[in-house]
Amino acid sequence: MESPVTDEKPRLREEPARGPTVEEILADLDNDTVIPTDSVDVTYARKAIVLNRAIKDIGMGRYQWQLFAVIGFGWASDNLWPIVTSLIFTPIKSEFNPPKPPLLNLAQNIGLLAGAIFWGFGCDIFGRRWAFNLTLGLTAFWGLIAASSPNFAAIGVFDALWSFGVGGNLPVDSAIFLEFLPASHQYLLTVLSIDWALAQVIANLIAWGLLSNFTCDVTDTNCTRAKNMGWRYFLITVGGLTLIMFAIRFLAFKIFESPKYLMGKGKDEEAVRVVHEVARRNKTESWLTIEHLKACEVEGYEQRTTASDAVKRKLESVNFSHIRALFATKKLAYSTGALMLVWALIGLAFPLFNAYLPYLQAIRGAKFGDGSTYLTYRNNLILSVLGVPGALIGALLAELPSVGRKGSLAVGTVLTGVFLFASTTATNSEALLGWNSAYSFTSNIMYAVLYAFTPEVFPTQDRGTGNALTATSNRIFGIFAPIIAIYGDLTTSVPVYVSGALFIAAGLIVLTLPFESRGKASL
Repeated sequence: MESPVTDEKPRLREEPARGPTVEEILADLDNDTVIPTDSVDVTYARKAIVLNRAIKDIGMGRYQWQLFAVIGFGWASDNLWPIVTSLIFTPIKSEFNPPKPPLLNLAQNIGLLAGAIFWGFGCDIFGRRWAFNLTLGLTAFWGLIAASSPNFAAIGVFDALWSFGVGGNLPVDSAIFLEFLPASHQYLLTVLSIDWALAQVIANLIAWGLLSNFTCDVTDTNCTRAKNMGWRYFLITVGGLTLIMFAIRFLAFKIFESPKYLMGKGKDEEAVRVVHEVARRNKTESWLTIEHLKACEVEGYEQRTTASDAVKRKLESVNFSHIRALFATKKLAYSTGALMLVWALIGLAFPLFNAYLPYLQAIRGAKFGDGSTYLTYRNNLILSVLGVPGALIGALLAELPSVGRKGSLAVGTVLTGVFLFASTTATNSEALLGWNSAYSFTSNIMYAVLYAFTPEVFPTQDRGTGNALTATSNRIFGIFAPIIAIYGDLTTSVPVYVSGALFIAAGLIVLTLPFESRGKASL
């Protein structure tokens, strides 16, 4: 990776590579049915198509592979920090003895939702580069500060603050990656799920070493700070790891501002320079010129470069015309509604069970006579390791003609619920670990397919709206999980039964979806 030079500007080639002429570009745009006629900024949409084509013609090269590596930090953080909350839940409950422990998870989910909204819109206002670095930087900062929390209220506030940073990772990083990624390599977005699974392994490996040795037992009625330093050491370690990821992004990798963002700010020449610099990094050339972009401007065009214009363009991707298009026919309406419901049910089921897994394991382990913190965190590590092959197998199953996206997603989701129900029959720790291992394996199959299948079933021009609707359903129902737990009894198997039933219901709904996207072009 190359060290950044703050005053360096991408260089525009005097003789661009041979490519489509301005006239050919205009002819293609006139025949393009993807550009919405009611667009807030038709010129912006036309220029964006030209930029996409220029990036596609550059191809996959050194710059994109470097970007792929550092984008993986965002995917890892998106899973790493929610798991942190899950792993420190039991020791924090033991030390502070709060009247409503699930409020910690509620703070996390509120922070995640707020972060997704703020950074999703913010990166279009103050740029991708700032958001790209600040999401990890703020997460690391508040995670490290949280280690000094003197009471339950403080750790709850800091959890919400670090989650605010985490919530922006996927919206910002996926936007940056897609804007520099040729269409031929968009499958790499699915490959990034490996970073998501590996983060779970890393978190549990660190927890096994620290939390198992410096944490009060769940049965300890006098859990003092001195006996319970493990979760603080854990936050310092994970916060430090995130700080290293931030430093690599900020110091060791030169990320250029998104050409689309620059173009939206009226900096067309800068956008062209960035495209040429990406080509140079890839040891090739680009045909793009400023004339190609200027030719996209419709008659009477006025540059729209204010923050409010950026927000309007962002809102356009989720405006009512796109929503209506997703419900235009009975078949499309059912597909969209059912998929939103699947995401909502999983968004409730997964945190309801997974957030309290260490606590449930400790309680059940104590009942079986081996509920030491060492065994609890060792078992969590085993579960997380099994998630890695689960993600890989999910990707393979989704490509099998006899199974497809729908089949693999439905089977993975239903089996996830079945294994949760089966875990309630365990009469010893070995059986409990076995059933939970099966759950971890199948749930990762489910997520691997879900992230690939969802965008494929939405029509191309309405895909942004569809993704926004499903993601919002997932985040909102995720907030309900800790609220339910507040009024439930965490010492019983109720969270397990509820989660299992929700997973099975989601899997059965998948079977009724009218579209199978494997081997087919997007609608």
